[in-house]
Parts: sequence; structure tokens; C-alpha cells
Amino acid sequence: MAIRDKAFTIIRRVFKRHGAVEIDTPVFELKETLTGKYGEDSKLIYDLADQGGELLALRYDLTVPFARFLAVNAVGNIKRFHIGKVYRRDQPQLSKGRYREFYQCDFDIAGVYGRMVPDSECLAVACEILDSLPIGDFGIKLNHRRLLDAILDLCGVPADKFRTICSAVDKLDKEPWSEVRREMVEEKGLSGDVADKIGEFVVLKGKPWDLYNSLMESKSFGNHKGASEAMEDLRILFEYLEAMGKLKFISFDLSLARGLDYYTGVIYEAVCMNGNTQVGSIGGGGRYDTLVSMFQEAGKVTPCVGVSVGIERVFTLMEERLRQEQGGSIKQPNVTVLVASAGDNMLRERMKLTNVLWDANISAEFSQQENPKLKFEIANALDRQIPFMVIVGEEETKQGKCKVKDLNARTEDTVDVSDLVKTLRSKGVVPVGCEFAMEMLNSESD
Repeated sequence: MAIRDKAFTIIRRVFKRHGAVEIDTPVFELKETLTGKYGEDSKLIYDLADQGGELLALRYDLTVPFARFLAVNAVGNIKRFHIGKVYRRDQPQLSKGRYREFYQCDFDIAGVYGRMVPDSECLAVACEILDSLPIGDFGIKLNHRRLLDAILDLCGVPADKFRTICSAVDKLDKEPWSEVRREMVEEKGLSGDVADKIGEFVVLKGKPWDLYNSLMESKSFGNHKGASEAMEDLRILFEYLEAMGKLKFISFDLSLARGLDYYTGVIYEAVCMNGNTQVGSIGGGGRYDTLVSMFQEAGKVTPCVGVSVGIERVFTLMEERLRQEQGGSIKQPNVTVLVASAGDNMLRERMKLTNVLWDANISAEFSQQENPKLKFEIANALDRQIPFMVIVGEEETKQGKCKVKDLNARTEDTVDVSDLVKTLRSKGVVPVGCEFAMEMLNSESD
């Protein structure tokens, strides 16, 4: 939970920095709200038992509930974030960060804006979050759903097979081309020649401008209208990302398909990298201009684009990194100051001193044993990695003083109780809730 708290703090900070407002929606939705939005993954929706009345299901993601929220509440332009649990009737694989219940952290921009402007900000948000989290190197693969549709069209795939073939292409990050081709031909009913033509395109990936220029110079898409519009979208997007210093994180990858049915434009997926090797997806998103209209009156369209961070896998990466830094342990101190005493019958004095720290919003606790031995208290603080102790005895009580022990620096000072808070703050103790802000300031000054 300490790791989760740190991750959520970093993510919320980025969302708020970009001016997003937070919303929440119910964990369950009408079943009809969720069905038909996720392609082949619809089988993973958890249906709730029919107990009479409305048929309900647990939410599969935060995007479809957001679309329903926009339509029901007639929201105009909005930049929103949502952190909540979602549910999938999947086979859990802890090693791959796959769970039945897990958090998603979503950032979406809905409404009419300049071409590719919201898309570029969503990608910037993703880059800022992943760059701020202690998870190591990452990259973002990017493609355009209309470009993928154009490739399928040019290769001779019937229009009614576009989505199902996209679903097969989406497996290329987990399976070799030979297996994906077999699925297309044997399970999806595609001819081998058409599958081979698709294969020539979906192996292409590279730096954004390099692949863009190569595709334009080779005229790979001819005069295909959809491809031309998609390539113009990407040109504009690359320029905006370059302006925001984020293009260095992007890879243009024609194999990226994103299996969800509701995407209509730019699509992207964030992956954790070990050198040049991809070791797992940690987020994704894209443009979905028609999803909200499914819940609105005919003819009304609310363009949307968003990104979702796969936080459970981020937790795993943060935990692994912490274990490496701390020699296998992920233990974190739950308080900053342990108040102890020397001698018997000092419980009330410990309570008084601890209350002084609580009133100053400093994280502190005292032993709830009546007469704990000081040597055991010191051993307890060292074992729990608590950085400071405040110690009081009979003589200190008579003089209105106490001892401040810095366990990391191995120093001890005797101070007036009235100066206790000031002394601790001079040693770097910060109020509860401000620890992360100080950590950020220190890292920036370094």
C-alpha cells in the first residue's frame, strides 16, 4: 500500500498539473451499456446474477462508463481523470500483471478542439507519468486505426473482417507472425495471399519521422483516402510531440492494433523496456470519436481521446526496483518519530510529547506498553527503519526538555520541549502529506 500510495500521488500530480478534474462512476453498469464495445474481449465481462429488475455487469474499463457519463449528463468539453478498480473474467497471471480486479488510471479529453491537439496532450501526460514513476526505461508504440484499416483494405481484406483481423494483428507483441498468420487463415478464414500482404506492412516499425518519411516516399498507400488522412494526422501529431519534447519516447509501429472496437484514430501502447527488449505493457489508449454517440440521440457526436496507465504492473515494477535498492527488502518506515522513555511510569509524558508532534502534523507514535525498556525501543526503531527518536526521562521532564536522537546520523541532542518541532524540522522532518513534495524538490536540486 505504501508503494501504491506513492504511485497514485505521482499520477494525480501529473493529471492535476494538466488541469484535469476528477470524476467517479459506479463499479457496476447496465449490462447493455458494456456489451458490444470490446470486440472479442466482451466475453471477459463479469455479469451480475439476474435477481429481477435491470441486468447489470461489473465495469470492464473506465472508458465506456465515461462515455455513458458524458451522454447522460450532457457534458460539453471536459478534461477528466478517473482512478478506480475494473473487473475482467480472465485467467490471472501474476507474473504478467494480469488480474481479475485491478486499478486503472485514466486521463481523457472530450469535446471539439484543434486537430491532434488533445491527442498530443494525452501522450504527453503518459510520458510525464511514466518518466516520473521509478520503473526504469519505457517506450510508447503508436499507430493509427484508420491507417491499419487502409492496410487491410489495400491487402484485400473484406470490410466485415476488419475488426476480427485487427484482433489477430494485436497479438503480434505476444506471438510470432507465423502463429498470427495461422490464426488469420485457419480461424478467421482469410486467404494466405492476403495474410502475406498484411505481413509485409505489420513488420514495419521505427522512429516516427524515419518511418513516416519512408512510407511517404515509397507511396506505400497510393491515393487511398483513409491512409492519406491518417498520415496527415500523424504528421501533425509528431510536430506537436516534438514541440513538447516527447517524441523521443515514441515508436511508430504498424503492428499495433489495440483490440478494442471503439478506437477510431490514433492508438498507442506504453511498454516497459529492458535495453531494446519490450518486457510488458504498462498502459495504452487512443481516439474514440463514436463511442459517446452510442448513448446520445442520433446525429450527435462527442470526439474523445484518452490514455490509461496499467497501474498494477507499475506497482510490480516499483516493488522490484525497491527490492534491488534495499537488498531484497521492501520495508518502509510507517512513522518518522518514535517517542520513548527512560524509567518507569512515563507513559503520560510520552503521550504529551507525541501529542505535540501530532499537533504539528508530524508522523509519530509511542509504545503502548506501560513501561517498555529503552533498549528494546531503540532496537524496535532500528528494525522498523524509523529515522528519529524522541526520548524523555524523569530529569528531562523536570527541566522541560527531551532528547532528539537521529538514528541515521547517530547523533543525539537535548532540546527544550518548546523547540522540539523546530529541531525536528531543521533535521529534515516534514509534515504528513508533504513527504513526496520534498522528495521531488530534493531530486530537482540534485
